Amino acid sequence: MTDEKKDLKQYTIAEVAAHNDASSTWLIIDNNVYDVTKFLEEHPGGDEVLLEQAGQNATESFKDVGHSRDAVAMTKEYLIGYLCDANATAGDKTNSFTTPVNAKNAVSWIDIIFSSTWSNFLIPIAISGVVYLLYRGIKTAF
Repeated sequence: MTDEKKDLKQYTIAEVAAHNDASSTWLIIDNNVYDVTKFLEEHPGGDEVLLEQAGQNATESFKDVGHSRDAVAMTKEYLIGYLCDANATAGDKTNSFTTPVNAKNAVSWIDIIFSSTWSNFLIPIAISGVVYLLYRGIKTAF
């Protein structure tokens, strides 16, 4: 266990679940517990996005959005603890391990290219390129 983790409190899923409204908003991301109550008004996506995930494991939602490195770094200031291993259930893949607080997420180029943010950018560009080539081919034919 890292020194950082020793200083943080362990929480159960039930404890986190009790903080599920605007007066106290806690999230679980990568088995770390965050109190984002003070961040609700500042969140660029609006407070509704955070409140929908309040008291729950928001790992998948957080990663699906494709947050910037700055946003990921910002999470450290809201970190209050982590889930204890006793919370892991056999069928719950998201809670079956504890990720170190300062672990860097290793992401391959393939993951980046096919992430929703890149595919939303690359697919229209590829389609535009194909349409342009077809247009040039038709224009020279006539």
